[in-house]
Amino acid sequence: MNDPPLMSKSTTAILRRDGGGQESQTYRLAIQVIQGRWFSLFASFLIMAGAGATYLFGIYSKDIKTTLAYDQTTLNLIGFFKDLGANIGVISGLIAEVTPTWCLLLIGAAVNFTGYFMMWLAVTHRIPEPRVWQMCMYMCIAANAQNFENTGVLVTTVRNFPENRGVVLGLLKGFTGLSGAIMAQIYLAVYGDDSKALILLIAWLPAAVSVVFVYTIREINGVKQSNENEIRVFYHFLIVSIVLALFIMAMTIAQKLVAFSPVAYAGSSSVICFLLFAPLFISIKQELEFLKKTNQESSRVSEVEIENLDHDDHEPSLNSNFKSERKLSFFENVFLKKPERGDDFSILQALLSTDMAILYVATFCGLGTSFTAVDNLGQIGESLGYPRKSISTIVSLLSIWNYFGRIFAGFVSEHLLIKFKFPRPLMMTLVLLLSCIGHLLIAFPFTGSVYIASIIIGFSFGAQLPLLFAIVSELFGLKHFSTLFNCAQLGSPVGSYVLNVRVTGPMYDREALKVLESSGLGRSAVKELVCIGKQCYRQSFMVLAGVCCFGALATLVLVARTREFYNGDIYSKFKEPKGVAKTQHL
Repeated sequence: MNDPPLMSKSTTAILRRDGGGQESQTYRLAIQVIQGRWFSLFASFLIMAGAGATYLFGIYSKDIKTTLAYDQTTLNLIGFFKDLGANIGVISGLIAEVTPTWCLLLIGAAVNFTGYFMMWLAVTHRIPEPRVWQMCMYMCIAANAQNFENTGVLVTTVRNFPENRGVVLGLLKGFTGLSGAIMAQIYLAVYGDDSKALILLIAWLPAAVSVVFVYTIREINGVKQSNENEIRVFYHFLIVSIVLALFIMAMTIAQKLVAFSPVAYAGSSSVICFLLFAPLFISIKQELEFLKKTNQESSRVSEVEIENLDHDDHEPSLNSNFKSERKLSFFENVFLKKPERGDDFSILQALLSTDMAILYVATFCGLGTSFTAVDNLGQIGESLGYPRKSISTIVSLLSIWNYFGRIFAGFVSEHLLIKFKFPRPLMMTLVLLLSCIGHLLIAFPFTGSVYIASIIIGFSFGAQLPLLFAIVSELFGLKHFSTLFNCAQLGSPVGSYVLNVRVTGPMYDREALKVLESSGLGRSAVKELVCIGKQCYRQSFMVLAGVCCFGALATLVLVARTREFYNGDIYSKFKEPKGVAKTQHL
């Protein structure tokens, strides 16, 4: 649903005024920047940079396990509800069909703060110790907030830049991938090495950012820039984000080698904040160019509007020709007379299609195994004898390479698709095969292998989501994208439950009990089940590797089914004839 026309009358009047009018050029530029789609994109970057709090679970999960005396199976159950909340986005998608974006962002802010704040109260014993189902509920509520942010930001931005959706999705999800490392650096600067306080930080900070930019994220139509110019701007954003990622990685490594003082942590966090706001200057530059171009073409725009009005006068007679066509039955519409790939599918047509079923299998296998690895990363490091500080480094490395995976999936897949007709589903196949290698490095560890595994799993995990979202938008259209991309993720929480709660957790506890029995102790002798050794995760991650490999084979079926579609020009309907200036209203 389009947002209210907040700028159509005022901005049109401002842009059509002569430069010598009453309002200064600076004021006109300020209005154009704040209400422009490039500033909206900058605000989207900031919101998405706070939308990945779920990736920090590996840092504070130990506090939940210790303070509330949980075993690994119970902790994995909470991890499953995190994944469930993070991937059940159907509610936010359906709300997006009938409400403006600002409503989604406000709901997301409220849900985020409520869930994480209640968890912080529980682990700091400021409220009576909650039952397990209550902690699961708090975790699910907190994680579900990112769906409202994702839906509001991703859907709006893809509609603002439809010809570069792969690039846009990669950039936005890239900032989400970095958010874990960004939050980790900020919490070290603000709270020191207090991982319980991290839960409080991720409760209030992302919510505050969403509230600040609540009216900025909306669909903005106008005189579009050429696709070549948009790509150039996106590469500027990419350079800034890469510098940010490399700086965070450098700080993460430096903090492992050298003891940082509070002043050093504050300095590194200040640089990170500056880099986060650097895209604002690019946005201002683009809006200035847009303003100049609009002033030059204002007379031509008026002529096009008149032609459009004349054309609209003849629309009823054209549309009336279709009223005599036979209305299809529900069964025919959903199962027999589906649109061509790339056209707008209805929600049921898409959900009940074979292509969507294959995507369900791929997300069950790919995202399910990735979530399981991420949720157990802290305990994996502990079982192999890594100190707590090294575990934080591992989590940060995963977050950073999660970013690189998302950027790779966005920019590289878009380039290969446009230049060589390389289908995105085949890129998904390669990513899942890479993930298998990461799981095997944990199943058969050697010195430093967890660092390598965190890089590989983080990269492949990050690449999957932009590829999934782009594939959904390409196969089923943008009309119901807000609902469909959330539905496409439904396989991942199921995969997380089966693989994390039913497979990995019990296998870990079984190995921990063997260690206890070998020491002559029983389960009642210890408060917390801890497994130390290479055998703790060997069998479970061999299973994960096999499941991930099966998911890669499933995506090959989708490659074969969509080969003809991706050999064509999938963006043809978004392109304008050369020499024609197109103007749209909000």
